[in-house]
Amino acid sequence: NENNVTEFILHGLTQDNTVAKVCFLLFLLFYVAIILGNLLIIITIKTSEQLNSPMYFFLSYLSFVDISYSTVTAPKLIYDLLVEKKTISFVGCIAQLFAGHFFGCAEIFLLTVMAYDRCIAICKPLHYTNIVNKYVCVWLVAASWVGGFVHSMVQTLLAIQLPFCGPNEIDHYFCDVHPLLKLACTDTYIVGVTVAANSGVISLSCFVVLVVSYAVILVSLRTRSSEGRLKALYTCTSHITVVVLFFGPCIFIYMRPSTTFSADKMVSVFYTIITPMLNPLIYTLRNGEVKNAMKRLW
Repeated sequence: NENNVTEFILHGLTQDNTVAKVCFLLFLLFYVAIILGNLLIIITIKTSEQLNSPMYFFLSYLSFVDISYSTVTAPKLIYDLLVEKKTISFVGCIAQLFAGHFFGCAEIFLLTVMAYDRCIAICKPLHYTNIVNKYVCVWLVAASWVGGFVHSMVQTLLAIQLPFCGPNEIDHYFCDVHPLLKLACTDTYIVGVTVAANSGVISLSCFVVLVVSYAVILVSLRTRSSEGRLKALYTCTSHITVVVLFFGPCIFIYMRPSTTFSADKMVSVFYTIITPMLNPLIYTLRNGEVKNAMKRLW
């Protein structure tokens, strides 16, 4: 298809210079916290002999995905808050779109895998080590990466075949499918439905698996002692919190037709920056084993 656009102009997060300077300092601190917090979790898990269960194996990969996912958008956002003209090349835009959906979808699958892990650990504790062994863990993580890649390739191929022949201003702080569909010089109804279906099926199916997993956990806890119920619920609370913080904004953005709202930018900030920053705090503040391992590490 004909494409006369070589670069896109991003509107960024805000047009107010004063607000932009405040946001620059704020998001710079957020990004540093993301890198240091998630790196600390990875190093702690890799160096601790006590944190060798599948739950921590998955958690270390979740931290790696959080670092990668936020790096797709955060550095560009932070830089653009200081410059007047915010541009990104066509190739850079497509690359950002691909990487964002790749790591974002991989995180969705990882969170689903972690829910499955908790379900087996609580409902079948005697068979847990046989069902979720190291071989299975590696395959589940690999499947998450492959699933993210396939999803991202579909989204990218749908976007890259669109013709862009005039308007090149994106009302966002990063390249995503919905804003690009608004700029295409053709009817994007079919592509928009396909994009929504692709993202929607993944988000909805994984969310259903998560809900079913925790429903099974709650049902199984009825036969446990009060102490056993509290311990199991305490273990799951951290994961449920992360799921709600990540899935809520993602469902709002991607499980709808190809439309954009004024709130999209702020909602996107939440799942691309805020949630990756909060994940280390959520998992460490509510997990005595991780906190003790960190103390030994220091």
